[in-house]
Amino acid sequence: MDHLIEKTLSRKTIFEGKIIDLHVDDVELPNGKMSKREIIKHPGAVAIIAITDEGKILMVRQYRKAMERVMVEIPAGKLEKGEEPIVTARRELEEETGYICETLKPLISFYTSPGFADELVHLYVAEKLSKKENAAPLDEDEFVDLLEVSLEEALGLLEEKQIYDAKTAYAVQYLQLQQVLGK
Repeated sequence: MDHLIEKTLSRKTIFEGKIIDLHVDDVELPNGKMSKREIIKHPGAVAIIAITDEGKILMVRQYRKAMERVMVEIPAGKLEKGEEPIVTARRELEEETGYICETLKPLISFYTSPGFADELVHLYVAEKLSKKENAAPLDEDEFVDLLEVSLEEALGLLEEKQIYDAKTAYAVQYLQLQQVLGK
């Protein structure tokens, strides 16, 4: 057993919500002392780097209540119970952008805030896009503007702090690295 593991002694559920649950765990630390850990349980999410045939990146502008501001992000969404991430990625791409893709490749999965949350984001690259007639609608509480931006424009949005979330910043920097490497 790894000497860094914290043993959970008890768990108290504080809140069960539509998207997240909040637990407080009593833990025994590696040195034998006791502590508390506030943990957010999340079903996971996907994010999609969608590239048009013209080399534009599909992004959405939407209001984020937690930040109290409009932000520019790559399309993304929460996993539904029992849904495979690739299925979620195809659904979210269509709902948020009106596009479908021929090619959808997994790039990487990462935890957003492992100090207090278990949210795992699966990042995909979507290519060979086509606009879908009668695309699936957005969720009824979701409002977005679709943007098609060049890499240079995306870097500008990053600099202007219109792109301010980790998944989108990662996506833009990934694309910049691919350009530098000639891929």
